[in-house]
Amino acid sequence: MITLYTFASGFGEFSYSPFCTKAGYLLKMSGTPWERKDLHDPRKMPHGKLPAIALDDGTIVPDSDNIRAHLEGLGHDFDAGLTSRDRGISRAFIRMAEEHMYWHQVHDRWGDEANWAIIRKEYFDFLPALIRGFVTSKLRKDLIKTMHGLGLGRLTGPERLERIEPDLQAIAAQLGEQDFLFGDTPTAADASVGAILGGIIGAPAPTPLSQRVADDRVLSAYIARCREAMG
Repeated sequence: MITLYTFASGFGEFSYSPFCTKAGYLLKMSGTPWERKDLHDPRKMPHGKLPAIALDDGTIVPDSDNIRAHLEGLGHDFDAGLTSRDRGISRAFIRMAEEHMYWHQVHDRWGDEANWAIIRKEYFDFLPALIRGFVTSKLRKDLIKTMHGLGLGRLTGPERLERIEPDLQAIAAQLGEQDFLFGDTPTAADASVGAILGGIIGAPAPTPLSQRVADDRVLSAYIARCREAMG
């Protein structure tokens, strides 16, 4: 039995972290027996992050990409039926979601004052009150510095929305009338893209980006299908 170490559920999602949600989706798709264990503090994990899985022999496999590779090593092909061209497109969609769109979600949660007030309580209520303010302020400062370094934090709200708009249009175009990105069956790309979009729409306080996705008929229906099929 595989144990998935993950951040807790919240805001309508499998986990606060879209990468933990992705891992949960992959495990569900693989059909491998598994259970979840929620953690607050990931520092004891090999990479100091979540998700991670524990195998029967005690081995810890960290990172959602490594979890996918482990499950594929057990014989599950998440992209079964896809052509080599579609597998390449799938890879591009995954990287677009995880390396670009994800940071827009982070900015919505950590950079927006209304969301931060909720996030601080939801994520860190387990910390002793004496140190909670110091720890959360430092974490937020570090993340905002990271986003500034990436360039995203230097943009205005309208500029950020303009920057992510082509990504959202690309996903909608790829979906067309299909249930998922490559047909009627979810693939690895849906585990990533569905999780990131779900995290965006799940902002605890509405933002222009979360409303943009929520108001999009194609994208909001796609998120719901991902949650139903893989949640």
